[in-house]
Amino acid sequence: MKHLIKILFTFFAVLFLLGCSSENAVTQPKNYKYLALGDSYTIGQSVCETCRFPVQLKDSIAKYLNPNDTFLVRIIAQTGWKTTDLKLAVAAESPPTDYDLVTLLIGVNNQFQNKPFSLYEQEFPELVNTAIQKAKGDKNNVIVVSIPDYAFTPFGQGSSTISEGIFQYNEFAKNYCLVNDITFVNITDITRQGLLEPELVASDGLHPSTIAYSKFIERILPEARVKMTD
Repeated sequence: MKHLIKILFTFFAVLFLLGCSSENAVTQPKNYKYLALGDSYTIGQSVCETCRFPVQLKDSIAKYLNPNDTFLVRIIAQTGWKTTDLKLAVAAESPPTDYDLVTLLIGVNNQFQNKPFSLYEQEFPELVNTAIQKAKGDKNNVIVVSIPDYAFTPFGQGSSTISEGIFQYNEFAKNYCLVNDITFVNITDITRQGLLEPELVASDGLHPSTIAYSKFIERILPEARVKMTD
């Protein structure tokens, strides 16, 4: 009888310890890191700092994380940057290679500044590979976001030439991502409502508004959640 009691005591003690260990593992804080690469659409030209899409994305993901987790967002983006500018900036800032998530949205200024399309064909894949490198070398941690169509803004005046140019850039990016099994999120159709729904355009008459970025997040968040919590 004493031997049986000893065995039962040991059994329940082990269960208790395993339970404590499991609980500690679940509640152990994690440190998440997100790198956003791009241009004015990433830096959030004409909206507040907490309104731009990388910060909205961070705030949305954080709702699904442990309250004790930390979440660092780093943005490398400036208004007017072409693919070349972003390449040079990333090389100069040399961010580490341990990001849990990297987003890339680039190309509109190549189109706007009438750069040869061949430049995008060369540099976009290079930037995707850089994004993968920064995302722990794992392409599953990368999201490419399509380019908004600024033809559908007061600035763009519904120009078919602009829209056709944006379509060409987005088709190349989408097909490249499809062939290379990289997540591509299309938000362009949202921005094509800009003339019918003025609230989707920022006060400068060109860039997306806070509301538009919120709609972007509705598309990006499901993909980002999987990557951040996988």
